[in-house]
Amino acid sequence: MTIQVGDTIPAATLMHMTEAGPRPITTDELFTGKKVVLFALPGAFTPTCSNKHVPGFVQHADTIKAKGVDTIACLSVNDAFVMGAWGKDQKVGDKVLMLADGNAELTKKLGLEMDGSGFGMGTRAKRFSMLVENGVVKTLNIETNPGVAEESGAEKMLTQV
Repeated sequence: MTIQVGDTIPAATLMHMTEAGPRPITTDELFTGKKVVLFALPGAFTPTCSNKHVPGFVQHADTIKAKGVDTIACLSVNDAFVMGAWGKDQKVGDKVLMLADGNAELTKKLGLEMDGSGFGMGTRAKRFSMLVENGVVKTLNIETNPGVAEESGAEKMLTQV
């Protein structure tokens, strides 16, 4: 079942790259007491993800955070090493927290997984974005076409924060 507006983000552990190497971060650490924009995408270094989705959030990060958002986080079913390298490639700096959901644990609990096996990608996250306040989903935007980043993009999120 797909998570809905008003639902609480389920417990899961993700990974993120730090200067000391990969480190776990729980959904409680990420969301409790915070206002977070979480966006997810099918894969690091893929065309729409690299050319539209991440750059939009990097470009608009200051404006989004000025509206009271504590963290902007990018989630993908990749490993922390890939997400760390992709973050450097995309020059996210401290604007976007790059989160690895390597086993699709959170993605599956959200009910937002897709089958990318036709492209040799296995289970991946659907392209989506959400505004989460203190662990509760306030808005949820799911792309119907994974090849675009319109409904789940930064420009749409700017109207929702």
